[in-house]
Amino acid sequence: MKKSFGGWLAGTELGRYLLQREQAYFERAAADVFGYHAVQVGLPEMDCLRGNRIPWQCRVADYGEVDVRCDAACLPFETRSLDLLAMPHVLDFTTQPHQVLREADRVLMPEGRLILTGFNPLSLWGVRRLIQGRDSVPWNGNFFTQVRIRDWLALLELEPEDAAFLAYAPPFAREDWLARCGFMEEAGERWWPLAAGVYGIEAVKRQRGMRLITPTWKQQAKNKGALGVVAGNERHHTHKRPDATERDGASSCH
Repeated sequence: MKKSFGGWLAGTELGRYLLQREQAYFERAAADVFGYHAVQVGLPEMDCLRGNRIPWQCRVADYGEVDVRCDAACLPFETRSLDLLAMPHVLDFTTQPHQVLREADRVLMPEGRLILTGFNPLSLWGVRRLIQGRDSVPWNGNFFTQVRIRDWLALLELEPEDAAFLAYAPPFAREDWLARCGFMEEAGERWWPLAAGVYGIEAVKRQRGMRLITPTWKQQAKNKGALGVVAGNERHHTHKRPDATERDGASSCH
């Protein structure tokens, strides 16, 4: 992830508008995720794990004040070792989005959770990107559609479970203009959620081949009842020949 995008988030009025909404989103999405190990990849300017109670937390990026410096396409964690992985806009600012998702799939434990955000090209943010070009941040990002990300997740063991949309105001550069469009936040979520500037996706790693084991006592009770009927029928030897019955009685006396 490029440092310039993090600087844009923290250093511009539009960036701070977006930072505030994404911070709130990650706090909600990660609040009820439990486990032992949680990692945030990218954007050290944002604390995506602040609302989570997992005891061991780690922040990694290729710049800034983080616990580990690394590339998102090559995470320094063991396979199936993480319960929660937060990736704010990582796919927007990488040249290897498929490899980043493969790494996420690799390091997550079964039933581990991935939370990511990305710019929505089918929005006013996408329109501004088309008009002014892609020479500056954040407009030089990839801007993948949510549908495409879901398709990529489906190819792995990551099953999309929930989605969110945020930042409905037009991407104005001035804070007072953004404040005037505050009514669009509530109205947009209700009437045109797919037009939001940013989407969030929560995905759960499902282990292929695993089968949920449920209690079997009801089935056992049913089988016992069936055996009782059979045993009851066997006590009536109406189908046996008399000599066979006599031999059985004789053998039981010895």
